[in-house]
Amino acid sequence: MTARVKALGYAVVGSTDPAAWQEFGSGLLGLQVAHSSEDRLTLRMDQFVHRFDIRRAATDGVIAIGWDVGNPAALGEITARLTSAGYEVTTRDAEAATERSVSGLASFRDPDDNYDIELFWGLRNAAERFVSPTGATFVAGDLGVGHAFQVVRDEQVYTELYLDLLGFRLSDHIDMPGGVSGVFTHCNPRHHSFAFAASPNRPIGVGHFMFEVDDLDIVGRSYDHVLAGAAPILSTFGKHTNDKMVSYYVRSPSGFGIEYGTDGILIDDESWLPTRYDVAHYWGHHRTP
Repeated sequence: MTARVKALGYAVVGSTDPAAWQEFGSGLLGLQVAHSSEDRLTLRMDQFVHRFDIRRAATDGVIAIGWDVGNPAALGEITARLTSAGYEVTTRDAEAATERSVSGLASFRDPDDNYDIELFWGLRNAAERFVSPTGATFVAGDLGVGHAFQVVRDEQVYTELYLDLLGFRLSDHIDMPGGVSGVFTHCNPRHHSFAFAASPNRPIGVGHFMFEVDDLDIVGRSYDHVLAGAAPILSTFGKHTNDKMVSYYVRSPSGFGIEYGTDGILIDDESWLPTRYDVAHYWGHHRTP
């Protein structure tokens, strides 16, 4: 397999209250506001024009997740591979690509019909330097936004899509309560960019996105704001077993979670051996009601 997904490029999110996202994304997480209007908010974390695109909608939730494939040849190859496997892939026109600030774009529906999976190349760089309102420096760039975790109906369907068709590689598994196994996959040196679990007791769809910064103090100051009521806590401060990240989880204005953390490990395919964990946390990450 020559053509593979390179990184998590962006997310498009529906929101009944985009203004709430501005305070949450900028004031709490340290993302930079690139565009703000009554119906749309775009947020930056690095040199690119935006990474999160918030659109006013009748319901809250993820509209699309964009994966960077690197170049037009890769987009064509992956599109052909998906089509041969039975996915209905649409090559998007220049207007749609311009709206996403990319050079080339194709899309198909997530197997559980949650949102559009978008494949692109050529995300536009911003002319202005990224400046975080909280002083945060995000671990992004070539590593992408961070990661997404999704609850799915059929583990095998998602294994075949992400590993066999999109070119992700297995990082490891975590055995979770109730006989559920989490599958963690990577597409670059970040420990995982997409993870999923078939959990019958949790709602189907994206559970959280992860944003990583390079300074524990930034995470700690943000957590202080959360403790003061800036956002609902989903899981307390803690450290993961597999990617070693120190982080906390809060509920975003659109309902899904945001993991905010630091010190996630990088891995090398030449030496990395996938393993299995029987617990997700060394300490902390206690769920709140």
